[in-house]
Amino acid sequence: MTVLPRWTLAQRTLVLPEERLPWPATGLMGAQHLVAMSGSTVVGPLLMGFDPNLAILFSGVGTLIFLLCTGGRVPSYLGSSFSFIAVIVAVTGYTGSGPNPDIGPALGGIIACGALYALIGLIVTLTDTGWIERLMPPVVTGAIGAAIGLNLAPVAVKGIQGSGPHLAVALTTLVAVALASSIGPVLARRMSILTGIAVGYGLVLILGNGLALLPAIDYAELAAAPWFGWPTFRSPTFDLPAILLIAPVAIILVAENLGHIKAIGVMTGRNLDPLIGRGFIGDGVATMISGAGGGTGVTTYVENMGVMAITRVYSSLVFVAAALFAIGLGFSPKFGALLRTVPPPVLGGLSVAVFGLIAGAMVRVWVDNRVDFAQPRNLFTVGTALIFGAGNFSLAFGSFAIGGIGTSTLAAIGMYQLMSAVSAREPSTGG
Repeated sequence: MTVLPRWTLAQRTLVLPEERLPWPATGLMGAQHLVAMSGSTVVGPLLMGFDPNLAILFSGVGTLIFLLCTGGRVPSYLGSSFSFIAVIVAVTGYTGSGPNPDIGPALGGIIACGALYALIGLIVTLTDTGWIERLMPPVVTGAIGAAIGLNLAPVAVKGIQGSGPHLAVALTTLVAVALASSIGPVLARRMSILTGIAVGYGLVLILGNGLALLPAIDYAELAAAPWFGWPTFRSPTFDLPAILLIAPVAIILVAENLGHIKAIGVMTGRNLDPLIGRGFIGDGVATMISGAGGGTGVTTYVENMGVMAITRVYSSLVFVAAALFAIGLGFSPKFGALLRTVPPPVLGGLSVAVFGLIAGAMVRVWVDNRVDFAQPRNLFTVGTALIFGAGNFSLAFGSFAIGGIGTSTLAAIGMYQLMSAVSAREPSTGG
């Protein structure tokens, strides 16, 4: 396998990963993919208090790393992962407004998570994915993902609480995202978060800047920011409790990426299983590099899979173009300053939408995989994980503590394996 494909010019409507469109069309398709994922990958860092400029920059860098590791055979884009939000908030005590002043330990945890992720990828490359699927079947991955979403519920509720106008903007933003995701052309639905931001932002301009019922949007930083400039990188610090809290997120990233690569294989008619380990390594290394510079952890994005399914263009060269566009935006302080003008009530409404979708999407995992909740092992696995996650159940051992995400992850894996072992020892009753 060569480092990257030669990308021969496509002769059919279906464009395979090793093929390409004409150069102008490749650039336009790359821009479309960047727009499709930009809403989500920008909201993630804003909800954690990270620099969105760095998030966009490292999403582009991470995508190039992923494509190199998979030989350009797995078309995909890496954006900010929402799976990190709960643990980052727990580690830093972020209040949900403005830059996060204490992201050093969080960045160290992100690097550790990426290293664990890459290590899993190396093991998969040397073996296969069977052991992952046995350790973390859909009932387990769904339970962990749902627990992450529920763990964030207090953060989302806090974000929408406030004065009447504040609540009105937050709820309008939430409704706008919901309606945009279900009404209109499919491509427009993929950008529902951007639509919600636009609606909420416009309402704040009316109620805040116009009627003074809310704090007005301040454009001083935007006006002063240059169009082009070197981003402000942040340095990680390595704190053991933070590392032990954040590193297990790798389990969620493994489940996400495993599902995405298998889905892309189905769409392209290719068996991509031999590249799954390399995909994990690429995603893990990209997460490490992002954390080392002040960016968020990254993961593959379902929005881009939707665009591919609609257009039937799977050329990995399109994602090279998208990555280069993202890197260019990362070097625009003006762009970052614009993103930081998004008002708190808009972020509050987005929090409810995004965190709710994290939990709700896990139900689809159970439905799609026909998880049988009549089986006690499945019922207790999900129930225990959800309670631990939603209640933020923590365990302390001296100065070391495991938060709600960690305990729910351990509970889901441990409960399932324990009850599976017990069930296997039960004598058959026949029928």
